[in-house]
Amino acid sequence: MAHIIVDDSESLEKAIKRFKRMVEKEGIIREYKKREYFEKPSTILNRKKKSMRRKLMRRTRSRRPEY
Repeated sequence: MAHIIVDDSESLEKAIKRFKRMVEKEGIIREYKKREYFEKPSTILNRKKKSMRRKLMRRTRSRRPEY
């Protein structure tokens, strides 16, 4: 969980900006959006398989020598 400690000398805008950056880095917003709606287990599995296929295609394309 993201939390920050605000100093007395620090402005509120800087603290908010720092908090937003920390939340973005930890991926909290992305995780929230992913879990916002229920997703069937089969849909999750299909999405993961599709992304793995894409990764493999990219790897094989980059390794193939071009003539």
